Amino acid sequence: MTDLFASTQPETLTDFIGRHVIYTYDNGWQYEIYIKNERTLDYRIHSGMVGGRWVRDQLAHIVRLSPSVCKISWDEPTGTTVSIALNIEEKKLHGVIFFPQWIAQDPVKTVCFQNEHIDRMLALRDAGPTYPKLVIDEFATVTFMEQCGANDESVIACAPSELPAGYADRRN
Repeated sequence: MTDLFASTQPETLTDFIGRHVIYTYDNGWQYEIYIKNERTLDYRIHSGMVGGRWVRDQLAHIVRLSPSVCKISWDEPTGTTVSIALNIEEKKLHGVIFFPQWIAQDPVKTVCFQNEHIDRMLALRDAGPTYPKLVIDEFATVTFMEQCGANDESVIACAPSELPAGYADRRN
């Protein structure tokens, strides 16, 4: 059986693996992502309709589009699907988030450390409704970026509310 999350060219991802990025969408929502390795990522949501949510070890499809651009796509247990293109040279990002209707109706249900609530997320997803999807299609500006190396469990290790004051306001 084929591994659906195996990168077709993991050696081409070396400039992206270990990247820790904080970005703000044009609509004002602030997110944070850490590309842990060629098949997983961790993320935190600092603001927006699901601000406060965080996830570790999310399986993802990660591919290199050019020397400075990668595309990361994943499907969450909530039924949310996300696809982002990250340009590390220009510090720009474009993301599309497909929220199922149950999240559009009551987003606070997903605001948690998802890893500890997988069964609940699956039950909420299965109860629906899933359609129509709420599609968020936005550009974002990368406000902070650093290289942390692969598989560093300390990069995203707590809820946004537990971070020191000013953490997400850092700029470089």
